[in-house]
Amino acid sequence: MDDTATIRQETASNITLKQVGVFLGAEVSGVDLTQPLDDATIAAIGQAHAEHGVLIFPNQKISSEDQKRFARYYGDLTVHPFSSSAEGAPELIIYDQKEGNPPPPTDIWHTDETFREAPPMGTILCSKIIPDVGGETAFCSMTAVYEGLSDKMQQFLSGLEAIHDFKPFKTLFPETREGIDRLRKFEDMYPPSTHPVVTQHPVTGKKVLFVNPQFTIKIKGMEEDESNTILDLLFRKTYIHEYQYRHHWEPDMVLFWDNRCAQHSALHDYYPKRRLMERVTIKGEKPLPASPAVDPSEVRRYLSPPVMAFESRQKRQHEI
Repeated sequence: MDDTATIRQETASNITLKQVGVFLGAEVSGVDLTQPLDDATIAAIGQAHAEHGVLIFPNQKISSEDQKRFARYYGDLTVHPFSSSAEGAPELIIYDQKEGNPPPPTDIWHTDETFREAPPMGTILCSKIIPDVGGETAFCSMTAVYEGLSDKMQQFLSGLEAIHDFKPFKTLFPETREGIDRLRKFEDMYPPSTHPVVTQHPVTGKKVLFVNPQFTIKIKGMEEDESNTILDLLFRKTYIHEYQYRHHWEPDMVLFWDNRCAQHSALHDYYPKRRLMERVTIKGEKPLPASPAVDPSEVRRYLSPPVMAFESRQKRQHEI
């Protein structure tokens, strides 16, 4: 075994990490997730999770309760408002894709649930049934993506904020009176959230590019054409292979990834073969800005001021 690829944790824990990707990804051995973990092991895994972004635990034949217990070491579990959950356990998401039940739109690069004010800090996914070919998951280090930007681009993005919305899930609501009313209910529950374009990881302190094509809809305060151009440029950075780790699943494998620094995309190349996975997400905190938010007046210039900014303007019909 290459000594440069294996790291022994300098703690009371006996876990061993084997690096599997250049910028993210490490395989963990020396731990049994069917059993309660001691404090040293919990701490060692938590540190490795932040440093490597994606942790792989092979040969872990765990139950749903084992998975939830492991997740709760790192925070409270959350309930995804638009996902398919286990009966009686809304915090446990069941992905049972097969003929007649195609995969959801998880093949778009994204960070889980950034439409929330406080997105999940981590996600734990366990493989139960996997197809013999296909069904891999790609990950991208958004720390590496940020560090790969030019100095001028990093400076330009400093202090900018972006709007995130649950736009991909809006197609789940039918265009009926009832569907529209239900959609409005969820829009009230989950209004668009504002997050820094560049965040700071709360554990490593590293800067992270925190925009994704699934949930990020615009840069706050910027003209639409400028916002779209910049976001499209940033979204394409995840296509750079060197920043990625592509995970090949095996049965009874557990992945624990860090939503604060990694994006992922689940490939749909296996349908109509069956792929059964169980997932839980761990509550996070509002993303930390890497620098103070810029003054809105520094983001946008107006040839003519917006009408609605003035009290002296003429009233419009909807205001009467």
